[in-house]
Amino acid sequence: MTSRARTPASRAAPPDGAGRGTDRPLPADLPEVFFSDHGTVRYLHLGSEWVQGSMRLDAPHEIDLEYVQRMMAWLLFVEPASVQGRHAMQLGLGAAALTKCCRKTLRMMTTAIELNPRVVAACRLWFHLPADDARLSVILGDAGEVVASDHWAGRIDALQVDLYDHEAAAPVLDSEDFYRGCRRLLTDEGCMTVNLFGRDVQFDQSLARIRQAFGEAAVWTFRPTREGNTVVLALRTPRRPDRATLLERARTIESRWRLPGPKWVRGLQAPAEPG
Repeated sequence: MTSRARTPASRAAPPDGAGRGTDRPLPADLPEVFFSDHGTVRYLHLGSEWVQGSMRLDAPHEIDLEYVQRMMAWLLFVEPASVQGRHAMQLGLGAAALTKCCRKTLRMMTTAIELNPRVVAACRLWFHLPADDARLSVILGDAGEVVASDHWAGRIDALQVDLYDHEAAAPVLDSEDFYRGCRRLLTDEGCMTVNLFGRDVQFDQSLARIRQAFGEAAVWTFRPTREGNTVVLALRTPRRPDRATLLERARTIESRWRLPGPKWVRGLQAPAEPG
């Protein structure tokens, strides 16, 4: 979710049953899911003009939006050679950009949690999300229940949180208890990245809750994008790689996976030094 798009060029809704994998009835308040094409970019919408994700039609497995690229900046905090053996989880599927990147580009074990089966169907119909396989599992479920469960505790290396509804006003899950649950999912070297709006009081409150859950020394931030999205990184175990290490990893990230690692290093703000 990042900005308002123009009038949709296409407004087809996916079948209610597509991608469900369950016989449970759909909640009555689920928004309509549709897409709009503008030039070479396709945007996902949930019942409004707010953009919930995007995909370049000529490069469907590359990440288009800047803030979504920044949600991959956890890569700066691990050795590149270790990435393929790690496990990524997305809370909120969006247009599946992060899910596709982690599964196909990074070749990681990847799990996505999405509440709305229409979003899953839309991603598979319109956004090149592949079927589940040995590396990919898309699960219909509630992110709040997932972080409260013991099932995933200590198993996730990269947790990517982007939980907005069709009104796109604030994260739908944003309590200190929720962020403590996110921390509990992470391995010792794990990192959470979360998308917030960075230009209002709500952001300050959200950041304070993350710092309470993870500790001041564990939380890194980006400056807001032009659209106002601020990505926050929170490490399960606080650590501060030196600049030379960050730059070396950044160059590898750029050359190996075509992600803007050096730009991340320039824009990432470290926690204040204690004392």
